[in-house]
Amino acid sequence: MINMKKLRKKAAGFAAVILFLSCLKISVAAGESQEEIQLHAQAACLMDGDSGRILYGKEEKLPLPMASTTKIMTCILVLESGKTEEMAQVSAKAAGQPKVHLGVKKGETYRVWDLLYSLMLESHNDTAVVLAEHVGTTTEGFQKMMNRKAEEIGCTDTYFITPNGLDAEDEGGSHHTTAADLARIMRYCICISPEREAFLEITGTVSYTFSDGTGTRSFSCYNHNAFLDMMEGALSGKTGFTGKAGYCYVGALERDGRTFLVSLLACGWPNNKTYKWSDTKALMTYGLEHYEYRQVFEKEQTFSGIPVQGGRCEEMLGTLPRAEVGFNIPEEEQSLRLLLKEEEQVRIETDLPQALTAPVEAGDCVGSVKYYLEDELAAEYPVCALESIKKIDFNWCFDIIKKRYLRAAGG
Repeated sequence: MINMKKLRKKAAGFAAVILFLSCLKISVAAGESQEEIQLHAQAACLMDGDSGRILYGKEEKLPLPMASTTKIMTCILVLESGKTEEMAQVSAKAAGQPKVHLGVKKGETYRVWDLLYSLMLESHNDTAVVLAEHVGTTTEGFQKMMNRKAEEIGCTDTYFITPNGLDAEDEGGSHHTTAADLARIMRYCICISPEREAFLEITGTVSYTFSDGTGTRSFSCYNHNAFLDMMEGALSGKTGFTGKAGYCYVGALERDGRTFLVSLLACGWPNNKTYKWSDTKALMTYGLEHYEYRQVFEKEQTFSGIPVQGGRCEEMLGTLPRAEVGFNIPEEEQSLRLLLKEEEQVRIETDLPQALTAPVEAGDCVGSVKYYLEDELAAEYPVCALESIKKIDFNWCFDIIKKRYLRAAGG
């Protein structure tokens, strides 16, 4: 029995579906029954960009170094800082970064927006440090920002040290992520961040030219993400390589309303530079061929009225009224589209009490309908009282008895 005084939550504040998409840990395809895809990468992940659901995984939770794929986090943090039109000054530390570098010199100034193209198209290590120091004051300050954002995104085993992805260790551990976490970060960059359009603009640019603050030095940057020309709908991506990390990649594709993310770690070493492209195409093709959107919300679902203990029942004593319940959300919000394989089915569970306690007000949330993919919650909808039922009190009982007496006397 539910006490409505303790459970009074208006559906107005709960009108939309509660979708746990941003933190879904569903990995339906990543279990023992998943189809085998021949991949070179030691760790890989195929993710649904809409929900964050892992569609295919190979050692996707294994912590590994990620090289310059780190720079997607650096880029999105700089974009979200609101400092893209400011001028950043080069420090000695930034100027001393190893190749691949832009070749900035101590004391020079550059527009932050321009440097983002150097960062993402050419993967310049010195640029990453200039940006990190400008936004985070120091690289250590920026490191804290990176790790804080990773936690906010929902990463479970990621630790940033450097803004450029160079291998490093400190008292907190080694610079690393997992294939699943890297895909989550990319999903944030292109699907969730308020600066996602700017991120896509930069990473999708073919070439870009800019000058330093004085206009005396000019630079041209060219996009090295070959995947952009490999598959229809390719959106964005970032390559990476260090001797420890091997070749790494994270990329995104959108086609027919579906967005897929692929992340690869330790995908070969020198002489295997193209492995990342074949692995990316294999995973993207798997997603395109096996997953389609399906409408799984059951609009015709009906509910029986729930007895209300202590409730008033139309001039009758000793009879329990029943409160009508149902979905109290707009018609257009009664929808749940999930990216599913043909054989995948959604399980629906209704959670309603056997009885309520008066008073009940129309709009009170009394239960829920939950949609599951295997054992993971995909969505939850509130079930609300559609009518109000007042509590029995002395005055109401007296009035009912009085009316009965008068009717009997008049008869």
